[in-house]
Amino acid sequence: MFGMSVFHSVLERLKAEQDEELTNEARDGWRGTVIGAAPGFIAESSAHAWASRGAVEQAYRALAADERSEPFSMPDYLKRTSLAEVASELALGEAETALTLAAKRRRFAAANHPDRLPVEARVNATLRMKLANMLIDEASRRIEKPTVTG
Repeated sequence: MFGMSVFHSVLERLKAEQDEELTNEARDGWRGTVIGAAPGFIAESSAHAWASRGAVEQAYRALAADERSEPFSMPDYLKRTSLAEVASELALGEAETALTLAAKRRRFAAANHPDRLPVEARVNATLRMKLANMLIDEASRRIEKPTVTG
């Protein structure tokens, strides 16, 4: 350590400590902690407590919801994919405000968002969401903006 700056000597010491820790972990198995986890959040386990892929898959399938036994039937509202049908469903009027438009967007998305529906309904749901967003965006552009007078 002679002939080195203080910074370099600290780096060398830290590197030596890190090498020693890695050697100990390799010998004893990893017993570290997860930074930011509260004590007791992660159960203590041995280094050899690994489950096989088959056991994990079997446990997942046992806890997973039962598969649908009947085929998916598209609800009627998801079959309405024309611009006029979506517009009548939204029932946008002249007296809309930014708040009412936001509420209508949220309500429509709650029933029609593709991520909330089965795979078979996602094409129609995506189209309906695009049309509704387009109509609501157009209505929000038409709302009078307050003018600043000075």
